[in-house]
Amino acid sequence: MLYLITFQTYHTFRTFHTLISLFPSRAVALSLGPIAIHWYGILYLLGFLIGVWLLPRIQRYRNITLNHAQRESLLFHVFLGVLLGGRLGFVLFYGGSFYLDHPLEIFAVWHGGMSSHGGFIGVTLALVHFARKNGIDLFALTDILVIPIAIGLALGRLGNLINGELYGTLTTLPWGMQFPGAEGSRHPTQIYAIIKDLFIAFACFRHLKITSSEKDSSGKTTALFLMLYAVLRFIVEIFRDQPYGYTQVLGLMLSRGQLLTVPVFLIGFGIWCWRKSSKK
Repeated sequence: MLYLITFQTYHTFRTFHTLISLFPSRAVALSLGPIAIHWYGILYLLGFLIGVWLLPRIQRYRNITLNHAQRESLLFHVFLGVLLGGRLGFVLFYGGSFYLDHPLEIFAVWHGGMSSHGGFIGVTLALVHFARKNGIDLFALTDILVIPIAIGLALGRLGNLINGELYGTLTTLPWGMQFPGAEGSRHPTQIYAIIKDLFIAFACFRHLKITSSEKDSSGKTTALFLMLYAVLRFIVEIFRDQPYGYTQVLGLMLSRGQLLTVPVFLIGFGIWCWRKSSKK
């Protein structure tokens, strides 16, 4: 049964991947004269709208009551955190010397290049500011936000699939896909990541509901999100093509993405232990 579901998911994405050829380009969904509407822009907007719809429906699980103006402000903070943190994270973690030679390219987000780890940092700083400004428990806030954030990460990976970037290594498996500029059949690691992020969203939602009646439960859903993301991202990185190479750590060859998941997991594990001991 699981194999059939996985194969159907792959077949759906592959059909969608083929239909992209009907649009102006892989990056552009619609051209109106000099105006080009990029897929990334559409997907970011969709993620924003999903957040708008979800927040008032799940905030009760952490006894938070945000009015309309506060929800708009919160989503604006998250949007800026994702955009600025994700872009600057990519420039710092993966850009190398390219952006030193071409500094204006830092602002050309439509050319691609976002880091989920940088996005985490940007969103964290934005949420700390919002929580302090509005007198809201930070961890109660992050507990409800990790669900739309996980869905937004899945939409970002869909953007990678459309653009034909962040594909995997060569494979002979039947669900391998071909990408422009890449030789041979490749692991569709973008699809692996989409499934990963949607699973995290589902797991966090279930945990949020189950712990909603517990006293001092805030922070544990956030910790679960961080630990799940780190472990599953580490696994997906095994199948991803690594243009930035590997680094040897304690005899292990790790990609840059795998290295960056280590502090994410440790932070999540630390929050989990801290909140558990606080409850006791």
